[in-house]
Amino acid sequence: MQILDTILAHVAAMRLPLYAVTLSAVAKSKTPVMLILHWHGFRRHTALKLDGVETPLRSVAGSALQINTPWQEVETWDEAMLEAAWRLGAWDLERETFRPWWRLNAPLEETVACHRAFGDYREEEGDSHIMVNSPDQAELLELAAMRGYIRWIFRPRRYGIWKEVDDDDITRDNGDCRTTPCPVRAAPFDRHRPGRRIYRLGRAGSLLI
Repeated sequence: MQILDTILAHVAAMRLPLYAVTLSAVAKSKTPVMLILHWHGFRRHTALKLDGVETPLRSVAGSALQINTPWQEVETWDEAMLEAAWRLGAWDLERETFRPWWRLNAPLEETVACHRAFGDYREEEGDSHIMVNSPDQAELLELAAMRGYIRWIFRPRRYGIWKEVDDDDITRDNGDCRTTPCPVRAAPFDRHRPGRRIYRLGRAGSLLI
């Protein structure tokens, strides 16, 4: 489960700060998962340059990557994301379990949230929000609609914008990162109990305005 190595490789290639890292998995073992890196940066809408004309900027698209590593237990991804979040200096890791949205009277918000969790932003200005490398995206969305899914999210201090909000001197041991193995262990997972689990890794005492 080389989540951390994958993140570091893309950070080195993009040379942009990270806003957040998310991972989404269908509630079914042995299925691919979706890792999304949300970048903080802007680029010109066009490469054309005209004297005296200010070209518009747009946000850099996120990177959605399908990972095909076989797995049996959800706790396996807990451990991989905990290690990545810890080493990258995150304050916490959030794991949220969502029930299937393909049911009578399910709110539209659940449908949209599921599509975004697996990198589908087509309802907003085409595909400008995210670059997707996932040959099985459609199948994952269908499975998630029928079986539910799990999403993890953390906000890294190292290589991210959150290093400006940092008074966590308790767990930090090397700049914005931690070099020791993560001491927090994965909690038991129950797919029949939708809800949120927060793994506390550090603390923040101020807000970024």
